[in-house]
Amino acid sequence: MPTPVLELADVTVRRGATVLLDQVTWVVREGERWVVLGPNGAGKTTLLQIASAQLFPSSGLVGVLGELMGTVDVFELRPRIGLTSAALADKIPRQELVRDVVVSAAYGVTGRWREQYDDLDHERADDLLREVGVAHLAARTFGTLSEGERKRVQVARALMTDPELLLLDEPAAGLDLGGREDLVSTLSTLAHDPDAPATVLVSHHVEEIPPGFTHALLLKQGRVVAEGPVDEVLTEQQLSATFGMPLTLTHADGRWAARRDVRHR
Repeated sequence: MPTPVLELADVTVRRGATVLLDQVTWVVREGERWVVLGPNGAGKTTLLQIASAQLFPSSGLVGVLGELMGTVDVFELRPRIGLTSAALADKIPRQELVRDVVVSAAYGVTGRWREQYDDLDHERADDLLREVGVAHLAARTFGTLSEGERKRVQVARALMTDPELLLLDEPAAGLDLGGREDLVSTLSTLAHDPDAPATVLVSHHVEEIPPGFTHALLLKQGRVVAEGPVDEVLTEQQLSATFGMPLTLTHADGRWAARRDVRHR
């Protein structure tokens, strides 16, 4: 069986009287591509903060890349994890060249300062920009890009350190239809690459699940509704329970779609 890269055992996160995650148990293994689905307030972003070693649980055990949280220096652990999120994107200087946005991930910084990079670093950054389809933007500034272009640049940045775990927090949020489809295509190509890291993508929408994703985790009010192989988890019954309304679900050409079941109002 493939090696676990992320293990949560009875993980709970509390903020005062509010429970953000409630006894979550979950394992992500090498080669798996997970989508985490749930409504607003389900705990998805909190779960990714735990997975990225940015947040410690109130109770329970967390293993990341073979290390037990609480017994390891997280500053050594975090460079082994690729992360894209709106919070990280907000920290990227808008005047930064796209190539520098990517290459600076090697030092874990946003914004070039006095750090030095060798030719191999720049070559890897260029290769990753080419891989996600935005090599032609390398000399542009980050602030001049469309939202869809920025999202793909962030994926390239997340891959810069050759991470062992890739975490994508709502990467399609705010994109128009064309931008979403371009990003889904990019992530599908990555999902089918056997050398790509184990991946976790957080979303509200089944339409954003790229072909090639293997597993799904459904969250509601901080608790796991279902988790496992995507074809077993994404059912109308379980999706309806997760989002609190009757839904119809279709799956064609590797893509999912959901809408309210108008037969039940």
